[in-house]
Amino acid sequence: MASKKRKIRFHIENLRVDYMKDGESFVAYVPALDLTTCGDTFEEAQKMADEVIRMFIEECVRMGTLDQVLESMGWKKRAHTREWIPPAFIAQRQHAVNLTV
Repeated sequence: MASKKRKIRFHIENLRVDYMKDGESFVAYVPALDLTTCGDTFEEAQKMADEVIRMFIEECVRMGTLDQVLESMGWKKRAHTREWIPPAFIAQRQHAVNLTV
């Protein structure tokens, strides 16, 4: 008899996704999970971001490594819950880089 897979509910509030235009493509980057995807339109990039996040979480659950992976990426788990809090976004700034290589 096949065993039933246990489903978990995973909810993330306010997960930051950055969108950039790269030529004719739209790139979506999820800093808190270090995930990147893209689409031909902004709407497609949004859908792809949802999909890559879902796939990432599903694979971590399948492998039994979700807690370990999120902790290693700076996420904090609320005590006595399955709720995870992503690292806080502090600031963004432009840097000038001058190198001699």
